[in-house]
Amino acid sequence: MFEEIVHTDTFVLLTSILLIAGVVTTKFSARLGVPALVLFIAIGMIMGSDGLGFIYFDNASTAQMIGVFALVIILFEGGLQTKWSNLKPVIAPSLSLATTGVLITSGIVGFAAWFILDLGILESLLFGAIVGSTDAAAVFAVLKGQNIKDRIGTTLEAESGSNDPMAVFLTVAMIQIITLPDTNIFSLIGMFFVQMGLGVLIGLLAGKLVVKALNRINLDSSGLYPILSIAFALLTYGVTSLANGSGLLAVYVLAIVIGNSEIAYRHSIFRFAEGFAWMMQILMFVILGLLVFPSDLFSLPVILKGILISLLLIFVARPIAVFASTINMNYTNKELIFLSWAGLKGAVPIVLATFPLLAEIEGSQLIFNVVFFVVLTSCLIQGTTITNLAEKLGLTGPKKTTPMHSLELVSLGKVNTEMIEYEIEDDSAIVGKTLQDIEFPDGAIVNAVIRFDQLITPQGNTKINPGDFLYVLTSKKSKPDVKRLLEEKKEPEEGEAKKSPKKKTKEEQNA
Repeated sequence: MFEEIVHTDTFVLLTSILLIAGVVTTKFSARLGVPALVLFIAIGMIMGSDGLGFIYFDNASTAQMIGVFALVIILFEGGLQTKWSNLKPVIAPSLSLATTGVLITSGIVGFAAWFILDLGILESLLFGAIVGSTDAAAVFAVLKGQNIKDRIGTTLEAESGSNDPMAVFLTVAMIQIITLPDTNIFSLIGMFFVQMGLGVLIGLLAGKLVVKALNRINLDSSGLYPILSIAFALLTYGVTSLANGSGLLAVYVLAIVIGNSEIAYRHSIFRFAEGFAWMMQILMFVILGLLVFPSDLFSLPVILKGILISLLLIFVARPIAVFASTINMNYTNKELIFLSWAGLKGAVPIVLATFPLLAEIEGSQLIFNVVFFVVLTSCLIQGTTITNLAEKLGLTGPKKTTPMHSLELVSLGKVNTEMIEYEIEDDSAIVGKTLQDIEFPDGAIVNAVIRFDQLITPQGNTKINPGDFLYVLTSKKSKPDVKRLLEEKKEPEEGEAKKSPKKKTKEEQNA
C-alpha cells in the first residue's frame, strides 16, 4: 500500500515537472527561433532512460493512445480558430494537397526509401505513407500569431487539418497489404472515400447539434461550457471512428462549424480549448520524446539515412507534390515555393510510426527511428525559417495584433445574459458616433471600451473609433440584434457608389 502511494506521488511530481518545463520552454523557443515542439521532444529525451534516467517508457500502444487523444484536442482548437470566410476560397487546393499531394509525396519518398533504407518495396512504401502528410500540431503551433497572408496560412492549416485521413488510410492500407497479401486494393480505395465522406457528414451534423446544445442548455456555471464542448469533440471522434469514418476529419469539421457560429460563452470556450491544446501538445511531444532512445536515434546509420531522406522530402518530394496538386489554382510561384517549404512534419508521422511497431512489421524499429529523425530535421530546418522565408517572398500581411487586455466574467449561472466582445472595423457604421447616438436594443449595455490596450469607461459622449474593442452585456434574446447593429457597414457615399469598381490586375487576383 505504501509503495503504491509513493509511486502515485512520484507520478504526480514528475507530471508537474514535465508540464512546468514545457511551459517554460515556450519562452525560450521564441528567443531561439526553434519551434516549441522540438524543445518538448528534447525534454522527453532528456528525462528518459537514455538521458537522466528519471522515466523509462517504451510502450508504443500507450504513446499511440495519448497521441490520438492529443490530436483530437489540437485539431478541435485549430478548427475553432479557422474563419470560414478565409477557408472557403481555398477548400479546393487544400483538399487537393491533402489527398493528391500526400499520395505523390508518399510515393516519391517510398521509392527513395527502397534504395536508402534497404527495406522491401512494401515496407518502403509504408515508410513513405507515414511521412507523406503535413502535421496539424506543428503547422498550427508555428503559424500561430504569425502575420502570414490569410490565403496562404489558411491553405496550410486546412491542408494539415484534413490530410490525416489520407495518411492514416495509406499507412493502414500498406500494413494490411504486408500482413494480409490477399487484400483487395479496390476495396481499400472504396473504404477511403467512405471514411472521408463520413468524416465530413458527421462533422457537419455534429457541429449543428453542438451549436444548438451550447446555446440552449443553461448550466449552473459558465466553466462547464468549455468542458461540454471538449466532450462533444471527443464524442464526435468516437462515434465517427466506430462508424468506420475519419474521426480526426470529423472533429476538424465540427470545430469549424462551432467556431463560425454564434455560441454562448464563446470567449471561455476558445480560451479553454487553447490552454487545453497547449497542455496536450506538451504532453504528447514529451511522451514521444520518452518513447525514442537517443542512442538508437543518433546512431550513424540513422543519421545518414535520415538526412538523405529529409533532404529529398524537403527539396524534391514536397515541391513536386505542391506544384502538381495545385495546377490552375491561381497560386503564384512564390506562394507555391512557400507552401512547399512549409510542409512541416510533427506528431502525426511519429504516431503513425507506432503502427508498424504494434503490427510487428519487419524493419519497424528502423522505420520508427528514421521517421523520428525526419520529423526533427523538418522542424529544425523548415520550422525555424518559415517566417523569414515568408518575409523574403513578400507573403506577410499586416502584423496580427492580439489585445493585451483581459476581461473575465463571473459565472452568471442560469441568468439569460452574456457578454459580447467585438472589434470595430474601419467601415463599421457606428465609427465616429457617440454611445448616446447608437440605438442599442433594450437590455444591451456597453460595459467597457478598450482602445490601444487602455480601458475607457464608457459614457454617453464616448466616441467610437476604428480598432476599439467593445464589451456589450446583453440578454440572449437581444444578442442577434446587437450583432446586426455592430456588423452594419457604412453606406457608400454618392460619388463612390457611382464609380465603377477598379479592375484588378492578375497579380492582385492571385493575391
